[in-house]
Amino acid sequence: MERFFVIVVSAAIGTAFYFWFSRAVKKQYMQNYVMSHLWLLHPNSICYWRTAMSAFGFILYFFTPYQSIAIFIFTFSAILDGVDGVVARGCNLSSQWGEWLDPMCDKLTYLPPLIGFAYTGIISIELIWVLVAIEFVGQFFARRILTWIKFSGAANNFGKIKAIICFGLVILCAMMDTNPEFLNITDGVLVACIILSSASIVFKFIPNRLYADILSVLNFCCGVTSLILTHHYYFSWAICIIIAGQLFDLFDGRMALKHGGTKYGPYLDDIADFVSFGLAPAYVIVQIGGSLAWVVSGIFVIGVAFRLIRFIATDKKRTDLPEGIFNGLPSPAGALIVLGASLIATPGILWGLTSVSVGLMVSHIRFVHFGRVILKQIPKPVFFLISASIILTLTFIFKTKNAEMFGYLILGSVLIYIVAGRKWIRQ
Repeated sequence: MERFFVIVVSAAIGTAFYFWFSRAVKKQYMQNYVMSHLWLLHPNSICYWRTAMSAFGFILYFFTPYQSIAIFIFTFSAILDGVDGVVARGCNLSSQWGEWLDPMCDKLTYLPPLIGFAYTGIISIELIWVLVAIEFVGQFFARRILTWIKFSGAANNFGKIKAIICFGLVILCAMMDTNPEFLNITDGVLVACIILSSASIVFKFIPNRLYADILSVLNFCCGVTSLILTHHYYFSWAICIIIAGQLFDLFDGRMALKHGGTKYGPYLDDIADFVSFGLAPAYVIVQIGGSLAWVVSGIFVIGVAFRLIRFIATDKKRTDLPEGIFNGLPSPAGALIVLGASLIATPGILWGLTSVSVGLMVSHIRFVHFGRVILKQIPKPVFFLISASIILTLTFIFKTKNAEMFGYLILGSVLIYIVAGRKWIRQ
């Protein structure tokens, strides 16, 4: 319990510092101070400082009895990963060297303690060295090749999410170190880091304009895979695949806005959404069974189709809808209501919640875009804490095979989105 308290206090202090600094750097006096103290506050200097801090924390944790101080130093160092970006953007100090240095310092922050925890028996030694090998192949060899072919070596979304999870994994290992009776889910989280690190390398070699289309295709593949898993009654895995498809769908729009796309992109996106968020959840309803299963699933498919067609034919052309505002509940959120209910509810309740989902999707109630509005409003340290908590919770659910807990987590997430979204609409 003492270790948990130290982690919470460290995260709170670090987050408060981030909030204060993010606001202060927008003011002229702070920008002047940064420019006159570049040795201390240049984004690259912050990278050096946080790497040195993590090295000092590593020594304190594994070679001295001052482990609580080490946890505070590491947590603060991880949060400084967001501060250097704030300074770079606020003071226009971005550089090509910084693009290389920032992910390198991330690796030097989280890899040493993970190796240390591996040799204390908390996580797999083999898996951690696989991660180390992939990380440094990406950092040195892949980035050198990218320089030769004149591609950007900046971190992509896969690399950023991986870094967040790795920081969270270090904290989890610190918890496990003093509480070995906890269910050990570290290897599962580590496998996720390895997958994301590999994806980060692969996507660096793909032209930016193809990002959105590739993510749409991956979303479509998730929908088809989910249908196959549902056919064999692997409902929990089928739902996990659909959620993965939703992550691809979340980022394909952002990539299209940032990097552009091809003329086939919008069609791929719509087809993928219909399969993953229409057909796949509807088939879950059918497989769960009941006298009205086919009728309810058909209504759901029609509702999703109507929602997508209205968005393409009407909503995109409307001038009274602000940027980032949807007319009706987005189909990914509607699908989550059905999927979460399918894990915890009787067929009758499932049909009722499916009807609610369809009603919200075809309604004219306005909802905000999660990626373009809500996600942008979440400060990086808070996003780090939320993401790490979700990953750890999901890993715990998979380890314990607690389907009901998974269902409640899904429905709770949708409820939070709806409530938060309505708050942003009122603002």
